[in-house]
Parts: sequence; structure tokens; C-alpha cells
Amino acid sequence: MARVLKMVSVASVCAGGLFPLLSAFGPTVRAFTTSQSSHRAAGTVWTLGRLNHVAVAVPDLEKARAFYRDVLGAQVSEVSSLPEHGVSVVFVNLGNTKMELLHPLGNDSPIAGFLQKNKAGGMHHVCIEVDNINAAVRDLKEKKIRSLSEEARIGAHGKPVVFLHPKDCGGVLVELEEA
Repeated sequence: MARVLKMVSVASVCAGGLFPLLSAFGPTVRAFTTSQSSHRAAGTVWTLGRLNHVAVAVPDLEKARAFYRDVLGAQVSEVSSLPEHGVSVVFVNLGNTKMELLHPLGNDSPIAGFLQKNKAGGMHHVCIEVDNINAAVRDLKEKKIRSLSEEARIGAHGKPVVFLHPKDCGGVLVELEEA
């Protein structure tokens, strides 16, 4: 393949693009589409839906809020305190999804522990919608996927949520939220 690519002139790459040339070397890669809004695993009674948000822990909530609002021009919510979860949150509307900026409420907050290990902050979890959270929890428990709580709790959007253990989810903390 390297020999063939050496023979290709810069003009042909610019004129026709590199991708048509590469398609001759292997199977066609199909683009992932986001038009499919949900997926039901075989034998389940619940459906996995869309990405609701990506949560980012931040050491300074007002500074992060100002960055997304003033520098990037995003629509940013007011700060909401969720004492039952030990966090203050701000949502950044991105059109097709949201970012959730998380800041600890007190030293016992799980976000406080995260920020002790990651001083500058960083990605904390992803939230995916499901149509039936109780069925999802039961099904995932049968599949030996651990959750961080025995049952769903009310989350930042006023809907039931449950967090799945990152050791069972490829190292990612996954939040399921009932749509």
C-alpha cells in the first residue's frame, strides 16, 4: 500500500480526495448514524435511548460556567444544588445533548473525592436514557452489572437515575436516566 500511495500525486489527492483512493484497499467503512434513537437488546423489556449528557467535574463552578457561556457562547443554566447527591450542577445546552458541570457540595461529596484525585477536574460520567429504569436495573443485575445504589433515585432532571459501576462498564461510570 505504501508503494501505491507514493505514486499518487499531491494534485490527485487534493482534486479527488484521499478517501476514494483508500477505499480500494479494503472494505468500505460505513458511517455511524444517529438517526436510530433507541436500541433494545435481545430478550430485554427495556430500551436504551439517546445520550442525555456528559458530566464534567470542575473545581470552580462559576469559572467553568463563565467559560462555556462567555467564551464559547453556549446556553448555560443557573446553578442548582442537589444536596441528596452532594453536588451543585450547571447544564450547558449543546443542541444535540448537554454537558453537566459538577461541583461538590461538602467534603463527603463523591465529586470532592474525584477532584482530590483530579485537581483540574475532568470527565466524570456519561448519562444514557432508558425507557424503563426499573426493568433496566433488574436486567443488568441478572447480567452481573453492578449499580452504585440498590434502586433508582431522583436525579438533576427530576427523573429516576441509577449509576452503573465503572469496573463493569469498561472503566466508564454510566448513569442511566429514565426518559
